[in-house]
Amino acid sequence: MPEEKSETTECYHTAFSSWVGATPPDGYFQSSQDDACASCYEKNGFLVLEDAFDANSVAALQTEATRLCRMEGAELSGAGQNYSKLSEEALLAQFLCIHFPHKISALIKDQLTNPCVVDILTRIIGPNVKCMQSMLFIKAAGKPGQAWHQDELFIPTRDRSLVGAWIALDDATVENGCLWVIPGSHKPGILWPNRDHGNFEQFDCAKESFSFPYSETDEIPVEVKAGSVVFFNGYLLHRSLPNRAPEGFRRSLVNHYMSAESTLPWLKNDGYEGNWLAQQDFRDIILVAGEDPYAWKGVEDRSRAHCRKSGEGGCGDASQNLKSTQKP
Repeated sequence: MPEEKSETTECYHTAFSSWVGATPPDGYFQSSQDDACASCYEKNGFLVLEDAFDANSVAALQTEATRLCRMEGAELSGAGQNYSKLSEEALLAQFLCIHFPHKISALIKDQLTNPCVVDILTRIIGPNVKCMQSMLFIKAAGKPGQAWHQDELFIPTRDRSLVGAWIALDDATVENGCLWVIPGSHKPGILWPNRDHGNFEQFDCAKESFSFPYSETDEIPVEVKAGSVVFFNGYLLHRSLPNRAPEGFRRSLVNHYMSAESTLPWLKNDGYEGNWLAQQDFRDIILVAGEDPYAWKGVEDRSRAHCRKSGEGGCGDASQNLKSTQKP
């Protein structure tokens, strides 16, 4: 069972709403060198690094998101549409999330090794860190959020080292669909069951976790300014709600990292015959810090960029998303 949450903590408080533009709450750090980062992460399962990306970097990533949607969007979505004549607002409204954008964007690939991000990762994971996934969320006004889930349920590490780095490309607020987390929910080390939710007015096609011993009184919103990074543990329960702002976007770039010491029995590898699933090791990775103990295995190019279904047109077979990430 989870530890009882105290009324006050060292690393956060519950008065998050409407702080953007004012003094941030505890647990928001202005330097990756702050020694309290690791203890905050260990206690609550998340931390925020403010101003990790400057305004020019954020603007460049926003422009790149638009370019990807306009130039690659038709192929990624399989819609066969011509997006060249749409306004930027109308164009971005066609997309919720692009998986593996670092496969088709040199700029996004470069962000995997941002020094501030890597500095935090080596403090909370260890000296040897690798990345296996990136996701670009657009989330225009009216688009759904994602139901409660734990990332480690979908990306299994052998040592519980999975960390998400959620880079805000717009101010993320309660109104436009910021992250919500349950502090400390990573501590039990339990992967809760998941199911189809059917609530496509609020959430996309991803499954929802359920049967966990927490309630809405345990969750808090993580509002952040553009350029900030939210780091969260793979076992942390988190979700986002729809973008209910009258206009605009809640764009974010989310990268997933883990210790290089751990193997990654992730997506099925049909060419890996004669071995147990537990012995498989997904090798479409990028080393971002330290050394790779499994470098002798080499690196593969298997993942492919694709779009996530938002639910408006139905979800169909969710397994198709996995199949489309693998190299033919």
